[in-house]
Amino acid sequence: MQRLRLKADGRIVELRDGQEFPLAPTMSPAPAEAAPLPAVRDLRRRARLTQLEFAARLGVPVETIRNWEQGKRAPRGPARALLAVIAHSPDTVFAALATEPTPA
Repeated sequence: MQRLRLKADGRIVELRDGQEFPLAPTMSPAPAEAAPLPAVRDLRRRARLTQLEFAARLGVPVETIRNWEQGKRAPRGPARALLAVIAHSPDTVFAALATEPTPA
């Protein structure tokens, strides 16, 4: 089972043998220089999911997905980082989100 961790700066790292390994190259050097996030609707459609299914996989209300897609709100913080990783590797993210965490 692959264990992932979201770092405070938005990076996703894989935990192996007590060490952290970047899951993907550095996403962005600074928020001001960040590449534009692909449209949420495009990410959802590429994953072939309905709004309801996409919301359930991400663990957010379907209204949040609707607001993002309609441009009423924009993803921020961890949601933005998660969507950036979904754009890079959706299967890995959805597989990681589908597994139940084991108690420490």
